[in-house]
Amino acid sequence: MNPVWEQFLTERDKQVFGSAGYNARGGFGSRPAVVIVDVNYAFCGHQSEPILESVRSWRNSCGEDAWVALPYIQQLLSAAREQHIPVFFTTGNDRRPDGFDAGGWNRKNTRSPHEQQGVPGFRGNDIVKEIAPLSSDIVIEKLKPSAFHGTPLAGYLVDLGVDTLLICGTTTSGCVRASVIDAFSLNYKVSVVEECTFDRGQASHAINLFDMNAKYADVVSTDEAVTYLRKTEKGLYDHRIDFSPVVTA
Repeated sequence: MNPVWEQFLTERDKQVFGSAGYNARGGFGSRPAVVIVDVNYAFCGHQSEPILESVRSWRNSCGEDAWVALPYIQQLLSAAREQHIPVFFTTGNDRRPDGFDAGGWNRKNTRSPHEQQGVPGFRGNDIVKEIAPLSSDIVIEKLKPSAFHGTPLAGYLVDLGVDTLLICGTTTSGCVRASVIDAFSLNYKVSVVEECTFDRGQASHAINLFDMNAKYADVVSTDEAVTYLRKTEKGLYDHRIDFSPVVTA
């Protein structure tokens, strides 16, 4: 099957990137972690529905594409947790009432930051319940696109001795891409898990996958990522993170 970005490329693009030597395979290392970017109600909506309906309540929603991705993210999570691989979730911070901490976001959207968002019973920055974090997972709140900017993520990864990041979530062109570039800049081996990644724009999703695969990461399937995780030595991080299952009455 052709890559999702193939339909958007001109013949010139294909020739240029091939001739320039891009798209080389970077490969996996031996000490992975999973980073799931912003898969919360603000970006998914509270239910699967067409995006033009979902954005009425959640202006950042990616609509139905988010809900198509969730079963794949569940597969990735299951494999990581089985092997005791660290899982990091990112989500946003609740803004100050005056909007000061929104920074540049205030300049790039015509809808008022004070506009009521969402529906009763759902908090936008909560990770959707279908992939709710466990006690062994690490949730990182952020104000900017990258999972690294102004957060302790890099320090945690160094402390754990991680060498490989499997990154997914949303949006492909925004927070996922920003996180991938920062991870690449820190010399991690980076893979983007394709079916677990989504965007509100179809062209943006495809072209950013293409560009990341060309220069900063390997775009891999969920099956490939799961196979890799299951082949990883179990217990690499057990001395630092308690992966014991939570027992409920």
